[in-house]
Amino acid sequence: MNELQVVLSVLAALVALVLVWHIVRDEQVTNVGFFGLVALQVGLVVQLVWGVVRVADNHDGVSVAAYLAYLIGALLILPVAFLWSASEKSRSGTAVLLVGVLVLPVLFLRLHDLWSAHV
Repeated sequence: MNELQVVLSVLAALVALVLVWHIVRDEQVTNVGFFGLVALQVGLVVQLVWGVVRVADNHDGVSVAAYLAYLIGALLILPVAFLWSASEKSRSGTAVLLVGVLVLPVLFLRLHDLWSAHV
């Protein structure tokens, strides 16, 4: 796994802890959680750009369609989860955000597997 994905996974874990705190306390997401989500999203944009550059260079044997689908999918998860949670002002809405955040490291592992299996 590359360094960016490790940093994003650690950030996702920290944001997940903040979200669990909000779920337990039955609160809406505060600035700390919101800015954590924004930082994650910015990191995902960087990952997308880096991934596209990587695929454009040397990608012998890598399934470009699958790799790009995972990059784009990872980029879309947080906005969809955020919109869903904004419409549900309860623990359930925050839980949707939590699930979205926890899915990201799994997608990072899959991206790593797709790349390292063929290159």
